[in-house]
Order: sequence, then structure tokens, then C-alpha cells
Amino acid sequence: MTQIAVEKWPALPMNAWEDTYATLHLWTQVVGKIRLASTPLVNHWWNITFQVTSRGFTTLPMVYQGTSFEIIFDFVAHELRIECADGRSKSILLQPRSVADFYQLLMKNLADLNIGVKIWTMPVELPNPIPFEKNTIAHAYDRDHAQRCWKILLQSHKVFTEFRSHFIGKCSPVHFFWGSFDLAVTRFSGRLAPSRDGADAMTREAYSHEVISHGFWPGFRPSESTKKPEEEVREPAFYAYAAPEPAGFSQAAIRPAKAFYHTVLKEYFLRYEDVRQSNDPEGMLMEFFQSTYEAGANLGKWDRASLERHP
Repeated sequence: MTQIAVEKWPALPMNAWEDTYATLHLWTQVVGKIRLASTPLVNHWWNITFQVTSRGFTTLPMVYQGTSFEIIFDFVAHELRIECADGRSKSILLQPRSVADFYQLLMKNLADLNIGVKIWTMPVELPNPIPFEKNTIAHAYDRDHAQRCWKILLQSHKVFTEFRSHFIGKCSPVHFFWGSFDLAVTRFSGRLAPSRDGADAMTREAYSHEVISHGFWPGFRPSESTKKPEEEVREPAFYAYAAPEPAGFSQAAIRPAKAFYHTVLKEYFLRYEDVRQSNDPEGMLMEFFQSTYEAGANLGKWDRASLERHP
């Protein structure tokens, strides 16, 4: 039986895990696009996300020609598994291998299970994308770093779920977006948002209604940067934003004191390292989520009395 060391909030320095991050991001996009092709659209694209599990990520069940199947990233055994409802399964070892090899092997295993899903192989939300089947550049996989990232997501998921439980209005699941590689939970005011003229279909669907969103994100990778360092957040961090952003939100009194507003990205951030080094990481993170929500909801004139659970 595989066992792992228990560390709730492990270090995850970008300079150490950037190459694994780049590869893992693209592997999740391959699997994510299979989920996109195998599920009906749910509001705000909630159908395409992954769920964090006690061992990694899962797509949850998908359907192909009457066959139910699930794809699982297991960061304990370090394998990718395809599991079918009839008991058939295939697995791929998670190890250093190119995105092209990962894509070809995954599609072959699906075909062996008589699952012929077709996907668009161009990555999304990344600069200078290379089709999966042609990408031989990204190929790193360090077990320790992949596991550290998953542990942070798992621990964050617990806090996000507690935060979500306080809200009785429309709220997203706590889920993982493979396009941007972030864990998120989003609250809704119940009102339509102003139209986003010129936005693509993905953005229009995602932000059709007023939201306040919170999440965890590993940060921009310096090697793929297209902006100056001061225009990005190049390290793991928790974030919060309101869309549309109400007047005065960027000047709100946010807690804890180490949180800051990024004037280019239009979001509040709290560095993961500050949370990790805190005497009470969970309490610090909850304070960040609650204070940013209250600022956005109050300034945006949300009907908080009917949207929140009160003792």
C-alpha cells in the first residue's frame, strides 16, 4: 500500500516546480477536453470542471454511447486511470513523458475501451499554444511537486467548502478549472450582469450573472510570461474578485493585512506562503474570503439577508 507523508500546507516554490506545473497543466487540459466533449453544458461551464479527491482529481462520470466512464488523476499511486461502469479499466503511469506521448497513449487506451471521443487538441488560456499531439517540449513530472500541489488543493478544498456552507443563494461547487489550473468557488447575487460586448462565448457564459469568486492558483509561470513581473503574480496565491467590480472595491478594508489588490489583474491576492507560515492558516484564509466577500456584497448592494445562512 502506498503511503505519503502528511503535511497540510507544503512549500511549493515556482522555481522548483515550474516544469512539472507546465506539463501537468497540459495533461489536465487533455482530460478536461474529453470531459467537455462528453457532458452536456451546465450553466457557467460547471460541467467541464474536475473534483478534488482524497487521492487527486476526478472528472466524475461521463457518458459515451451509453457507456459511463471516469478519468482519475491519482497523485498517491501516480497514475491516470480510466474506469468504466462495467468494470473495465486502463491506467497510465504518471512519469516524465511529453504531452504528445501522454495524449496519444490516453486516446489509445480510450479506443481500447471502445470510447471514441473526439477533442479539439489546441490548449486554451495559455500563450503560444502547441497542439497536444505536437507538443514534445513539456515533459517533466516530479512526483513530489505534483503531490505537493494536490495536497494544497485538498487542504484548500476543506476551507472553501466550509466557506461555501455559509451561503444559501446560488453558489458553484468547489471545483477545479483545468483551463486556468485553479480551484474556485463562486457566489451569485441572483442578478444578471451587464452584457460583455466583444467577449467570447466562454466568457459570456461564465459571467452572465453577478459574481464574487474565490480561489487558489499556482501563479504565472515565468518561462511562459508575456508581461512584466509587476503585472503578474508569479507565485501560488489565493484570490478574490467581483464581476462586475463595484465602485470602491479596490480600496476596501480587506483582512488580513497581508492581502493586497492587484491593479492590473483587478483582483485581491493573499500569498500562499503567507498563509502557510501563519499560526492559523485556515483562519487566515477564511478571514480573507469573508472580508473580500463582504466588501463586494456590501458595495454591490447584494441582498445579504436572504443569501446568507445566519445562526
